[in-house]
Amino acid sequence: MSIIKHIPNFITLLNLLGGCIAIIFIFDGNLSVASYLIFLAGLFDFFDGMAARLLKVKSEIGKELDSLADVISFGLAPGFIMMKLIQSASGISTDNSELSRFLPYLALLIPMFSALRLAKFNIDSRQTDRFIGLPTPANAILVASLPLILEQHSTLTGIELNLFQTLFINFWFLIVLTLVLSYLLVSEFSLMSLKFSKSDKKKNQPRFLLLGLSLILVIVLNFAAIPLIFVIYLLMSVFLKSKI
Repeated sequence: MSIIKHIPNFITLLNLLGGCIAIIFIFDGNLSVASYLIFLAGLFDFFDGMAARLLKVKSEIGKELDSLADVISFGLAPGFIMMKLIQSASGISTDNSELSRFLPYLALLIPMFSALRLAKFNIDSRQTDRFIGLPTPANAILVASLPLILEQHSTLTGIELNLFQTLFINFWFLIVLTLVLSYLLVSEFSLMSLKFSKSDKKKNQPRFLLLGLSLILVIVLNFAAIPLIFVIYLLMSVFLKSKI
């Protein structure tokens, strides 16, 4: 039993390790591998909670460790990815002012606000069946998808995904996206969780709809589906608030 109770924490540490290695690849200039590692960290983040429930070994240290790992994997790592993307975009831009060299550091708002969001989550009793503010894994997955979209050569009915690629190399778009995501992390917006209700089956319908749409979009658009899924998730949370 003494070994079994540490299994969820070990999985959480794998989440943390994935984030740490992702940061190494980011500073080596390999954002794509870093993005895959953030996705992998997301899987470990999902399975550590599942393991804790199955083994019935939930603990306060596990909760705190999970938040510490998430700060690295879903805060610091995506923040550095965004910083590198903005720096690359400023190099493409014709604007070589001092301001354009300083603005990429705004991406560090992502780890700062992620840490604040995680701290709030740990003491917020309202977030049992919904989220108040954008979950850090959702934010991290969105940011991690951007380098993969930029190198993606898939087509949709013969039309190249130039729109996404153009947006994600636009200096000012990335700055605005950083500010919006940072705000959403600590906002009071009520957002849908993917926890399925056992008592009220009707509340599960929006969740099944989101998962179904997500699967279709991923099949059709590959990584370019992730920003669209993110927007759909926000819109469903807002307009179907009473049903979730």
